[in-house]
Amino acid sequence: MNMPESNEISRFHALLEPWVQSQPDQPALRDAHVAYSYAQLWKTSQDAAQQLRAWGVRAGDRVLVVGENCAAACVIALAASRLDAWVCIVNARLSPAEIDNIAAHATPRRIFFTTQVSDDALRHAQRLGAEACDWAGVGQLHLGPLNAQAQAEPCHAQAAEQVAALIYTSGTSGAPKGVMLTHANLAFIANTNVRGLVSGDVVYGVLPMAHIVGLSTQFLGALAAGATVVLESRFTPEGLAGALRAGATVFTGVPAMYARLLDWLRTRQQALQAPRLRLIGVAGSPLTPELKASVEAQFQLPLLNGYGLTETAPTIAQVRAQAPRNDCAVGPPIPGVQVRIVNPQGEDLPAGAAGELWVRGPNVMKGYYHDDAQTRQVINAQGWFNTGDMARLEGDGALHIAGRTKELIIRSGFNVYPLEVEQVINAFPGIVQSAVVGRTVGHNEEVIAYVEVPAGRQIDEQALRQHLREHLSPYKQPAEIHFMEQLPAAPTGKLLKNVLKQMAGQAPQTRP
Repeated sequence: MNMPESNEISRFHALLEPWVQSQPDQPALRDAHVAYSYAQLWKTSQDAAQQLRAWGVRAGDRVLVVGENCAAACVIALAASRLDAWVCIVNARLSPAEIDNIAAHATPRRIFFTTQVSDDALRHAQRLGAEACDWAGVGQLHLGPLNAQAQAEPCHAQAAEQVAALIYTSGTSGAPKGVMLTHANLAFIANTNVRGLVSGDVVYGVLPMAHIVGLSTQFLGALAAGATVVLESRFTPEGLAGALRAGATVFTGVPAMYARLLDWLRTRQQALQAPRLRLIGVAGSPLTPELKASVEAQFQLPLLNGYGLTETAPTIAQVRAQAPRNDCAVGPPIPGVQVRIVNPQGEDLPAGAAGELWVRGPNVMKGYYHDDAQTRQVINAQGWFNTGDMARLEGDGALHIAGRTKELIIRSGFNVYPLEVEQVINAFPGIVQSAVVGRTVGHNEEVIAYVEVPAGRQIDEQALRQHLREHLSPYKQPAEIHFMEQLPAAPTGKLLKNVLKQMAGQAPQTRP
C-alpha cells in the first residue's frame, strides 16, 4: 500500500496507523519478554498514554527513559508522541554523573528505568529513589518520583515545530548536547526507506535506542514499512549469529559489530548461517575496505554503507541496495536532502575536492535544547547545517567521508586525516579496529595510534610499522602505537576519541 508522506504525519506514532488497519495481526515488535502485533502495539500505546497522563505527564514535558533496548522503551516513546511529550532515552550504561547531568539539563517530569532488561538501569533506579512498577501491558520497570518543578515546553500543531525526541549525543569528541528532533524530522527519515524495507521483513534491532539510529531508522523506520522489529538489549556476537540463524532478514550495525562477529566465527571455525537475510547495512563509524570485503565474503551480500548524524535524524547519505559499491563511499544523499562541500570561507568546492560538509533538508534538527548560541553556530540563516565533517562529493554523486574537521592532525605543516591512517592499520592481520588522535608537542602535532587486539592475540609491532611505512607517507606515521584489548566506546560502538585524546596527552605509556 502507499504510505503517507512525512508532511502528512502530524505525530510519529501515526506512522503505524496504516498497518494497524491493513495488517493488524502482523508481528510488529518483540523482545525477550513481550511481543506485540500492530493492533496490540497501537492499543498498548494508547493505554500507556493514559497512564502517563495519570502519572502527571503533560504536553511539553520531557519523559526520560534510562535503560537498554526493550519493547517498553518503544511503548513509552509512542505514548509520549500521543501526549506531545518529548521522549528522551538514555543508555543505562552511562555513569551516574552522566545520567545526573542529562537529567539536570532535560528536567524530565518523570524518569522510567527499564530494569527488566538492565541491571545498570536497576542500579540507577535504586540510587534515584525509583519504585518498582508492574505496568499492565508494558512490563516490569521502575518509576521515578514526579518532578513537580519541571516546566512544560510550548506545543505546536505543526509537525515541523513540535519536538518529538530529545537525543543526547554520545560525546565522542566533546560534551554531550541535547538535540531536539521534531515529529517531521523523524517521520521524514522513517518514510524515506532507502533501504527498501517491506512488510514481512524481520529487523534485528541491537543498535541502542538511546541513539538516533536505533530510534529513528531501526524502530520507526521498520514499523513505517510494516516490518517486525526484534529488539536485543546488548550486542554480543553469539546473539547476532543466533538472530540471523533464526530468520532475521535485515541487519544494520556499526563496523565493530561486524568485526567482532567475524572474529567470533573464525575462532570457532564456524560458517555464518543466515537463511533469510537479504539486507545488511553499516553506519556510525568509518568502514574500511578490508572489513567490507571480509563481511561481503562471509555474508555473500553487499554491505551498504551509510552516513548521518544525530542532528540530521540521522540519515544524510546511503548506498542503495540496487546500486551497491566496491568502495567505502557512503552513497548519494537521500531524496530531499541537499549537500554542499565548502572551504573555510563557506564557498562551494568543485567535485572531488575535500571540504566541510553542509546539509539542508527536512531531516535537520530544530536545534540544541537550551543552547541557542550553539545552534546558531551550526545552522546558518539559510538553514544549512555544518556537520563538522570533511567530505568530498564525486562526479557520480557519491559522498566520501574523510573525517571530523576537529580531528584533523597538522604534522609539520601537512594535513593528516586520522581515517586514512586507521584504514591502513585496520588492514593488518589480527587487528579488530583502531583509532588515531593527535597530540600537541611544542608547535607541532604527533600522530598517536590506539589499536584493539583481542585477548590472547599478539601483534608484532615492528611488522605493523613496516606495513605502515609501505602504505603511508613518513609524516603520517604514528609516533606511538598502543595496544588495548578494547578501545573505549559509546554504547553504539562508536569510539570515544575524546577519551583517547586525553590519554595521549598524558605521559607516554610503556609499549607492550
